[in-house]
Amino acid sequence: MSSKIKTITAREVMSKRGTPGVETTVVTEDGSTGTAIVTSGTSFGEHEVVFIYDGGKRWRGLGVQRAVENVNSIIAPALKGMDASNQRAIDETLIRLDGTPNKSRLGGNATASVSAATLQAAAESLGTPLYQHIGGVNASILPVPGVTAFLGSNRYGEAKRAGEKPSYSFIAYGFSNFSEASYACWEVRKEFGEILLRRFNLRVPMALYTLPYFPPGKVDHDKDLWDAMTDAIESMGFKSRVGIQVDAAAGTYYDKDKDRFIDLFSKGEKTKEDLIELYKDAVRDYPFIIIEDPLDENDYEGHAILTAELGIQVVGDDLFTTNMERLQRGIDMGACNAIILKVNQVGTISEAFDTVQLAHRNGYAVMPCNSRGEGPEIADYAVGLNTGQMREGGMDDATNRLLEIEIELGKRARFLGKAAFKT
Repeated sequence: MSSKIKTITAREVMSKRGTPGVETTVVTEDGSTGTAIVTSGTSFGEHEVVFIYDGGKRWRGLGVQRAVENVNSIIAPALKGMDASNQRAIDETLIRLDGTPNKSRLGGNATASVSAATLQAAAESLGTPLYQHIGGVNASILPVPGVTAFLGSNRYGEAKRAGEKPSYSFIAYGFSNFSEASYACWEVRKEFGEILLRRFNLRVPMALYTLPYFPPGKVDHDKDLWDAMTDAIESMGFKSRVGIQVDAAAGTYYDKDKDRFIDLFSKGEKTKEDLIELYKDAVRDYPFIIIEDPLDENDYEGHAILTAELGIQVVGDDLFTTNMERLQRGIDMGACNAIILKVNQVGTISEAFDTVQLAHRNGYAVMPCNSRGEGPEIADYAVGLNTGQMREGGMDDATNRLLEIEIELGKRARFLGKAAFKT
């Protein structure tokens, strides 16, 4: 028996995002398996690989049976018999089968699900934890976790393109290990919920995926919410130990014709210069430590200005889309100092991990993110790549996996705290 691929099967499943996703299972000749789900996110970068959808009335066009069929009828026969442990050969075959620069023939949702499932199957076949399969004996750094505080896009206008952005998170960095930081995430989110109830009459269950939305009229500016987050941090005694992250997804509020951002953070139109000044004020007056996608996804120059002037971690998600060429342009211009890692933005594990290596070589931080269906495996990505940080992880699917890894590593486990972030 061996780690050669025996079968690859895909199906359409429901995702936590409330939309269908592609689930692929890879089985090797020795019976090892890997299963990965790929789904869409809540904000979309225009430079991401193309996902294949069915169109039509079913699932309002978002069905993925075409992508599933591409896995079952095209990809599976081509990869059968290949060694799952040779990830790069698998991914090069996927890239060649697709033959387009943006995965538009087979679909990035098809290729990414196969690539990630293969990685898992290979780890099981080799008898090694996924994080060790990725990073070898050097994989030992637990990430600083965060927990989502609230989402929103309709507080000040329709925000038709914004999905659930901007989203805000508490980041627990000032602790001695991951388990302590994870507990702090629970504590501060619990306190924040009580503040929202007293101050805004919003009841927030502790279930992670039941998050508050602020209907129009509750607040006039997100500064009111920054005040509430800061009060939650300080009332728990977590000042200088827990910070705030915002994923602005500003490009989804950008009107190209007007060259203005419409209804972002408050009602009305804002110029790029207005937003830059707003971010400066936010960093000066509130415990922000991470700002993600603060300007339009094509504005490298603006991101470079913010990176130079804010003194905190500025993260590119829609700006970079886990793409080496776009990241290199950012490096050349000094735009951002960190990048979001989403395998499903680029379509294969190898391409995503190559982007990670480029980031690390140039002093950029990396934030693995499981918003596209990666599930608890994102924990193994974070540890395997020694990123020291990740999006969320304090109270979600990845948390229990990270607690398990922390026990497995024992005295080898390291927690970088604030040193994991760029300034």
